[in-house]
Order: sequence, then structure tokens, then C-alpha cells
Amino acid sequence: MHWKKTSLFLLFLTLSTSLPAVALARITVFVSILPQEYFVERVGGERVQVQALVQPGQSPVTYAPTPRQMAALSRADVYFRIGVPFENSLIPKLQRSIPHLSIIDLRQGLDLLPGDHDHEGHGAGDEHVEDRRHDEEMDPHTWLDPRLVKKQAALIRDTLIRLDPEGKELYQLNYETFAADLEALDRRLREVLAPLSGQTIYVFHPAYGYFCRAYGLRQKAVAPGGKGPGPRHLARLIASARKDNVHVIFVQPQFSSSSARVIARAIDGVVIPLDPLARDYLANMERIAGRIAAAFSPTVGSSPRRP
Repeated sequence: MHWKKTSLFLLFLTLSTSLPAVALARITVFVSILPQEYFVERVGGERVQVQALVQPGQSPVTYAPTPRQMAALSRADVYFRIGVPFENSLIPKLQRSIPHLSIIDLRQGLDLLPGDHDHEGHGAGDEHVEDRRHDEEMDPHTWLDPRLVKKQAALIRDTLIRLDPEGKELYQLNYETFAADLEALDRRLREVLAPLSGQTIYVFHPAYGYFCRAYGLRQKAVAPGGKGPGPRHLARLIASARKDNVHVIFVQPQFSSSSARVIARAIDGVVIPLDPLARDYLANMERIAGRIAAAFSPTVGSSPRRP
């Protein structure tokens, strides 16, 4: 009898160790950019598998998905779009070729800025944008305002709950934790940037409209469309920077900084990198605020100085 019990135990042990572990069926999510990847992971945790299309060093202005990415998208459950340029051609293709794919626009319900050449910050009491332009003409850089990200995180939570009701408690808890982190981030940024209210920052690409609106700044773009300015526009920018007594031009690693360096040399200034597409969102937002603050003298009302 003892031998039989031992044999049965060994048989059970062998079968249990040889059978594959039952893996958690995760929701497959695609997003456009790396900050979104972070947002989805914060809300979805271990119940999601998320991948950003645009990888480090690539620009959403010039990016095009690879055949391998398109094949992977055909197996995805949901795609969160955010309004970056390449989506304008990608989304119709997805709707035609992958009709089962749920496509969620994270700009839903947000007060969008027009994609003008220059965006200026506005006070808290300003009126909302009344004349909504077509999607392609709106500023897509909503993720650079933590308050808007909080709304986007809520939409991510609701979408994941719809796709995976069993994960509701986890998604809600993760959302609340992430929302608290975003609120704390917003408070820290306000504290850092409050002395600079009304100041103008010179940037290569106009990615900071929502950031400037949130924290009382203005931005002037060297290359609004992601391409270098022509000689006349370059001359006007140099004259404008001299008039504003600017000595810092902020650039993005996704674009050539040659035009910004020409301006910097002409105004006896420097070029400082800011990356709006970095994945480590919370830390990156503090880096952005810190570098902008460091570019200004401590005296309220002064202009950007060389760090």
C-alpha cells in the first residue's frame, strides 16, 4: 500500500511539473508613443501587454509602422491613439484591414489647442477653444499636461474594464495610485515654474503648448513643421530672440538641431535638449521643468540665460 501511495504521489508530481503553467490572459495593447506605454502599464499592471509603435530616437512626424508592427497590430485588442501625425494615415488602414481592433482616442473630452506655429500659455479663466479644427490641425501634445494625462488615464481604465471586467478592482486601484502621482507632479511643477509666469521659451518644435498653457508660459517655435526654417524666417527668429534677450534654445533629440544652433550662435546662446517623448514620464516632466527654470535668472521678469 505504501508503495502504491508513493507511486501515485510521484506520478502526480511528474505530471504537475511537466504541465505548462496557466498564464494570465493579458490584454494586448498598442499605443503610438512611449509616454502612453507608461500610462497603460501604470493602469493595467500585469493584466496588459503594451507596446509603443514609435521607439526611442524616432519622430511621430516622420514615423511609419513596419510590416512586423502591422502584423502584431492585427492580433491586438485595443489601440490607444493620441493625435500624433502618423496616425492620420494609419488609422484608416487599421479600420479597413483590422475591423475587430478597438481604437480609442485619448483626446476625447479634452480642451485641445490648435496646431498653430506658436502656442501661448493662458490664464485659468480663459475661454475654451471654440472653433475646433480637424484632427490633423490640432496640437497632439496633450501628454505634457499632467492634468490632461489624469483624464486620459481614466479613459484607459474604463476601456480596460470593458475589455476585462475581472480586472476592474486592479484597474481602479492602479488608476487611483497613478492619479495621485500625477496630482503631486502637477503641484511640484507649479511650484518650480510659478516665478516664470508669462515668460517665453524658444523651442525647435512646438511641442509645449499644453505645458505652457498649464504653467503660464509661452513658446516660440524655430521649426513649427519639424523642418528647418528658411533664411528669411531664420533671420526673423534671430531678431526676435535678440529682442526678447533670449540665450537658450530648447531642442528635441528626434529632430536635427542645426537651425537651433545657428540661432544660438547668433544670439550668443546655447542649445539645451528637452525630450517630450521620454518613457519615464514623471521624472522626465520634472527634468523639463527643471531645465526651463534653470535657463532663467532667479529674478522674476528676467530672460533665459545660459545655464
